[in-house]
Amino acid sequence: MTDVIACIDGSQSSPAVCDYAAWASLRLDAPLTLLHVLDQNQYPNKADLSGNIGLGSREHLLEQLAALDEQRSKLAQEQGRLMLEAAKERVRADGVAEPHLRQRHGNLVDSLRELEGTMRLLVMGRQGEASLGEQIGSHLESVIRTLHRPILVTPNSFQAPQSLLLAFDGSATCRKGVETIADSPLFKSMPVHLLLVGAATHDAHEQLEAACKRLRNAGLAAQSAIRAGEVEPTLHAYQAEQGLDLLVMGAYGHSRIRQFLVGSTTASMLRTSRTPLLLLR
Repeated sequence: MTDVIACIDGSQSSPAVCDYAAWASLRLDAPLTLLHVLDQNQYPNKADLSGNIGLGSREHLLEQLAALDEQRSKLAQEQGRLMLEAAKERVRADGVAEPHLRQRHGNLVDSLRELEGTMRLLVMGRQGEASLGEQIGSHLESVIRTLHRPILVTPNSFQAPQSLLLAFDGSATCRKGVETIADSPLFKSMPVHLLLVGAATHDAHEQLEAACKRLRNAGLAAQSAIRAGEVEPTLHAYQAEQGLDLLVMGAYGHSRIRQFLVGSTTASMLRTSRTPLLLLR
């Protein structure tokens, strides 16, 4: 697990993905890989048109259609290469000296799964190339469900995070998140807020205090709060109230705070967040 990997496509979020990936790469002192994947459904390697009804005896037309598909694939590959080159220049301007470029032809989720062993952090835009308006990227939820690496989901504009909110629930994933924040240079010198959405029980206070103590021992300014209410709006409201730049949370599990990251609520959280969202596994 060494590289920060940034997914680049033709969407409006790609410049911010580059900037956040460069920011993370520099803070982690980790290599940066810029990845572009040609969707095999849109640009197949080679189309087999022999089974088309009514075309079997028209070899010339079949040859023209095959040539057209091949041309489209080559143009898409060149477009991807140019996007990667533009991304390379952007992250160089951000201070990353030697980013690596990778272009793959296939399925995004499968490609990322193959690279997971070298992945320290994945950076993706909230919206993909085919997304419209408030929609989130069509592949984003599949990637979140499949990978077991931290994923930084970016908004469409970059602002270097100066503080963070950890959605705290006392789970094993969340406790691991506290350790990650304490140990990782990505969060060095950032004030950390821990918010538990739920009942203010004695056990909840003790867990929050233990987590804050761990963070303070690592040299971070940490404070905690407990709020009642629905998880999603309560997290957003507290983040806005405190002016916190980055939201960190576990992706899945059985507690209230992670159950809502399933199905339609996942899309809702990702859609409504206006700051970067770091999902931990």
